[in-house]
Amino acid sequence: MGAIDLLASINPRIASLPESGIVELVNYGREIPDLIPLWVGEGDLATPDFISDAAIEALRDGQTFYTYQRGIPPLRQALGEYLKKTYGVDISPERTIVTIGGMQATMETVQMLLGPGDEIVAPSPVWPNIKAAVDIVGGQVINVPLQNGNASWTLDLDRLFDSCGHKTKAFFLNSPNNPTAWIMTREDQISIRDFAREHGLWIIADEVYGRMVYEMDVAPSFLQICEPDDRLVVINTFSKNWSMTGWRIGWLVMPEALGQVYENLVQFNTSGVPTFLQHGAVAALEKGEHHVREMIARCRQGRDIVCDALEPLPNVHFARPGGSFYMLLSVDGEMDGRALAYRLVNEANVGLAPGSAFGEDSKRYMRLCFGVSLDKLKTAIERLVPILSEGARTGKENSLP
Repeated sequence: MGAIDLLASINPRIASLPESGIVELVNYGREIPDLIPLWVGEGDLATPDFISDAAIEALRDGQTFYTYQRGIPPLRQALGEYLKKTYGVDISPERTIVTIGGMQATMETVQMLLGPGDEIVAPSPVWPNIKAAVDIVGGQVINVPLQNGNASWTLDLDRLFDSCGHKTKAFFLNSPNNPTAWIMTREDQISIRDFAREHGLWIIADEVYGRMVYEMDVAPSFLQICEPDDRLVVINTFSKNWSMTGWRIGWLVMPEALGQVYENLVQFNTSGVPTFLQHGAVAALEKGEHHVREMIARCRQGRDIVCDALEPLPNVHFARPGGSFYMLLSVDGEMDGRALAYRLVNEANVGLAPGSAFGEDSKRYMRLCFGVSLDKLKTAIERLVPILSEGARTGKENSLP
C-alpha cells in the first residue's frame, strides 16, 4: 500500500493539515553552522534553577502518579494569587484548569465550542495554530485584517462585528498579538464584551504575552472587565515569562460551571499534566517575579536594538512593538516574505519566520523574535542590515529549496 492510499484512508481534515510554515523553514536551516535563529517564539535562557529544583525535588519525592485532572490544588491556588496580584481580580481555583501548554488549552476550548461548519472570528495576522485547531474540528476561522499604520496596528471594530454571522460561535483575540505586537485597548475590549453578550458569543482571549509590555505595567485583560459567568475563556502559559517553553505547562480561566466539561476534555486528551512539573510551576509563580521582570527588561533592550538599527532603512517598514517579543516587518518590493526568509538563511545566516505562516494577510512580511541574548541580536542585525537595505532584487529570483 502506497503513501497516497494510506493518506486517502484517514480523516481528510487531518490529512490536509499543512506543515507549519515556521517549522518548514526551521527544518531547512537548523543544521547550518553559526545560524542565529530568530524564527520561533522563545528566548534563549534556560529555565531558572529555583523552578527546575522544585520539579526535581518533587520527582525524587515520588510525585510520579496520576493526579488531579484540573491541576494540583497548590498550583491552582497559586494561579489565583498570581492573577489577583497581576490584574487585581479574584479568580477562584475552581475557575482554573492546568493544561499541556497553551496549545492544549486552545485545542480543548475549540473542541468544546465548535462543530463542523461553525466559525470563529479572529483579527489577522494571528498565531497560526488557532486555524489548525479549528480545522481539526471542522470549523472555519474568519480573518479580519488588522490595519497597519506607520505607528501601530489597529483593529476596525465595525469590520470585526460585521464578520459575525449565524454560524459564528466565538471571537479569538490574541493581545498582545503574535506576530504584530498589536495591543487591544480597554475601550475595544469593552465594546467586544458588550457585542458578545448581546449576541451570545464566546470570547477566547489568548493573553500569553500580557506581561510582556513596554509602555505599561500589564496589558488590559478581559478578566478585568468580565463577570465570572460571562462566556469567556482566557488562555495563558508558563512558557514565555518563566523560560519554560519545553515544559509544556499552561492554564486557562473559565466560568466555574464548565469545570467538569474541561476536566473531561483533559482526561480524554492527555489525562493531565505530570505532577512533578506542576510543582515547578508553583515555584515559578511564587518565586519567579524577578525573572519575569528581567525577561521584560531584556526584551525591551532587544526591541530597541532591532528598532534603532532598522528605522534608518527607508525601505524597511514595521510598527515599533509595544508588547510581545516580536516584530513584523516588510521590505519595499519584496512581495514574498517566505522567499526573502530563505534568502536571509542562505546569505545572512539568520532565521526569521515567514509572514505567510500567519495568514494570507501577511505574505509579504517576516516575523523577527527579539527575545534572545543582546549579543546574538547585535550580530544578527549586523548581518541583516546590508541585505535588507538592498531592497528587492531585480531580475534575480530569491533562492528557495
